[in-house]
Amino acid sequence: MTSVLFVCLGNICRSPAAHGNFLKLLADAGLNSQVRVDSAGTGDWHIGAPPDERMTAAAAERGIDLNPLRARQVTPGDFDDFEHVFAMDARNLEDMQALAVGRANQPRLYLDLVFPGQRREVPDPYFGGAQGFEEVLDLVEAANQALLRQILG
Repeated sequence: MTSVLFVCLGNICRSPAAHGNFLKLLADAGLNSQVRVDSAGTGDWHIGAPPDERMTAAAAERGIDLNPLRARQVTPGDFDDFEHVFAMDARNLEDMQALAVGRANQPRLYLDLVFPGQRREVPDPYFGGAQGFEEVLDLVEAANQALLRQILG
């Protein structure tokens, strides 16, 4: 079994979108029992909260259920527990690298899966309009397809 952790700032928009979409891809492929998936935030503002209502609604339009997810904060132990750890942007990557010193698995920038070496980021839609949530979901779907191909070898 492999494991994947998606991390953003508050764990209410981008990382839950990646988490929920990847669970759906795994279920559609009949692989949900072979990959452990979770999401977290580098910040502690939303611990225990559900994903943002706007992201939940946008994801539901695509058949992705975010309702069971709850925010949590990333811990140093996550870098031992998860084989693949992805940061949604450079700021969170830097914060995670500080936590991951000496740990088994190091965080990577998520969109490097589809844009290798370009250091592209998943934009935070929190303070924007509906189009921002759609853009995040488009990026997440592309990156997760690439991740699934990578995991399957």
